[in-house]
Amino acid sequence: MTVIAFVIGVVILVLGLGVSIALHEIGHLLPAKLFRVRVGQYMVGLGPTLWSRRIGETTYGVKALPLGGFISMSGMYPPSPRETRLGGGFFATMVQDARAANDETLVGRGDRRAFYELPVWRRIVVMLGGPIMNLLLAIVFMTIVLSGIGVQTPTTTIAAVDACVLPATENRGACEPGDPQSPAAAAGIRPGDRIVSVAGTAVADFEAATKIIQASPGERLDVVIERDGERRTLEVTPLLAERSITKADGTTTTAEVGFVGMTATVAPVPQPIWEGAATTFERTGQVVGIIGQLPARVYQTAVDTFSGAGRDPNGPLSVVGAGRLAGEVAVVDAPILNRAAAILELLAALNIALFVFNLVPLLPLDGGHVVVALWDGVKRAWARLFRRPPPRPVDATRLVPLTLIVVVALIGMGGVLILADIVNPVKLLG
Repeated sequence: MTVIAFVIGVVILVLGLGVSIALHEIGHLLPAKLFRVRVGQYMVGLGPTLWSRRIGETTYGVKALPLGGFISMSGMYPPSPRETRLGGGFFATMVQDARAANDETLVGRGDRRAFYELPVWRRIVVMLGGPIMNLLLAIVFMTIVLSGIGVQTPTTTIAAVDACVLPATENRGACEPGDPQSPAAAAGIRPGDRIVSVAGTAVADFEAATKIIQASPGERLDVVIERDGERRTLEVTPLLAERSITKADGTTTTAEVGFVGMTATVAPVPQPIWEGAATTFERTGQVVGIIGQLPARVYQTAVDTFSGAGRDPNGPLSVVGAGRLAGEVAVVDAPILNRAAAILELLAALNIALFVFNLVPLLPLDGGHVVVALWDGVKRAWARLFRRPPPRPVDATRLVPLTLIVVVALIGMGGVLILADIVNPVKLLG
């Protein structure tokens, strides 16, 4: 059953990634169609084609590897100039080949349905449509996790009551003669009781009750509980005890605080509907902050892998690593809703990464095409300002050598991460 659960987790992650890629490309396809750009292909995946069907002027298909996708639009670049002086050499040949391939998508030199003929703002809308679709999908996933399933939160229902107060300096779990009775047990609090108020203050969660108790050592507190549908008032006097305290920044410290000896039932508590978007934007900002460190982080991952050192759990992952984590989540001994939430959160993280990464201003990424369109707009605005003839559209085929370098770098980083995720993976279960 463990192996089956692991495989199910991996399959769900792969399917979710496939849907994310498909919607990314739809984010490009819909505005392109809306602006009457001729779209020859819409493909999900890379490699050999598993299925395809032509509908109208567009061929839709699925390829074998869920590692990307693309749409092919007519005239991504302007037609080749009639007089070309590129000289010889490998890079010049690459530019000429790119121009020839682009020319094949055009219907004559005045093709009005070519991408490069669109106004600058429309080209930007087409290129941003894919990343924005990933951002929206991340918001949907996080909203399902936070508002649909809920966050595991200690509730006001008591799960257990300590029989005694164990010394913090002793590593034991059973009471011994001479150990003082816990204040909660002495007051008559029982598992299943629901705390309504503490010291006259209504509490909505266990954290609120804990703060009052920890701040009141030695004070007699009226605790209103609900048991079997009836409310009762119990008197509890917290003891001063050394306990671990979690600060607002998430760090843990040890301090002497009020202690009564009871633990809460943990249950998923749905969050406000806007929390999904808020959390997505917060995590997007975090990813933006580290995207410039990606080459260094990949390098460190390679060093850790070849030196046998442990992986940084917060380091970059490949699709293989993400799939492995999804499989491990699926076999964790936890309620199925908890496991579903973890996989959805992982899919949200992947979509955030796709959103940010595709906005990097380098070809062949979407951000690179946006930069080309903006540069074209600047040139046209400059010409209008000085009443000059409209300039030729920006010929991005000249950037093909740089594009090749970026592609090789991406393949190299991807290869390093895939290798690391196979031989030195980040492990959820240790």
